[in-house]
Amino acid sequence: MCYQCGSPSRRSFTRFLAAGAGLTVLAACTPEAPKAAPPSSAASSASPSPAAVTASAGPTAEAATVGQSPEVPSPTPSPSATLARQFSLDDPASQWVIVNKHRPLAPVDFVPADLVQPAVAISAAGEAALLNSTTAAAAEAMFAAAAQDGVAMVLVSGYRSYSTQVTTYNGYVAARGQADADTASARPGHSEHQTGWAFDIGDGGGACSFQPCFADQPAASWAKANGHRFGFVVRYPWMLHPITGYYYEPWHLRYVGVEAATDMANRGVGTLEEYFGLEAAPAYL
Repeated sequence: MCYQCGSPSRRSFTRFLAAGAGLTVLAACTPEAPKAAPPSSAASSASPSPAAVTASAGPTAEAATVGQSPEVPSPTPSPSATLARQFSLDDPASQWVIVNKHRPLAPVDFVPADLVQPAVAISAAGEAALLNSTTAAAAEAMFAAAAQDGVAMVLVSGYRSYSTQVTTYNGYVAARGQADADTASARPGHSEHQTGWAFDIGDGGGACSFQPCFADQPAASWAKANGHRFGFVVRYPWMLHPITGYYYEPWHLRYVGVEAATDMANRGVGTLEEYFGLEAAPAYL
């Protein structure tokens, strides 16, 4: 991610990429299916900034080898005793709903009842420009605060309906086969985008769009450092794919509310699975 050559993190990640060149970045946020199987976006990425590799249950880059996944960390006891369980983890209309490869939406074709277009810079069109009303309001406040700090932030992919996800996923299956499709696109009914609680950001200029190197762009750096103030977390953090099932996606933000997001930040908890004491979901059941 645009790091100086020769740094320890760069050398570690370069070794990781050389050993795992066959791995494909798991892009839960991929906006559309490819026309042909492209090379892994991870293959051109560099290591994250030191801040991205936080002290957590996640493994280090050196732990990954060809055909071998890092050991799955155990979820931490959560949520905090100071934060009462306020919302359902199962109801897709709940801001704490957990959607992953073990937890499909119920109903699988859920549609948020309050989709709106937020008053922010948007490069998406149609349904992808929508969020549920709570997330939209929080996004407006966050984007405005970023702008005051001189950081441009753009909504590039918001809500994605079940039918759209069917088309997206089937396109990957046709191009790559199901096994590889499952590493690049969420199966229908397993995408956070369908809830209206998640969206992808860009910087307006397309730099490192949907690539790990986006972590070094001002929009991603600002969102990671400040998103909790507005209720957002980076849903798929660096090197925690054995828990989330997806490789690093610095562009994918998820609304969980200011209280929970701030608690996670203060306690150094990287994933919602860990925070809510749920099992890791590295692959579909």
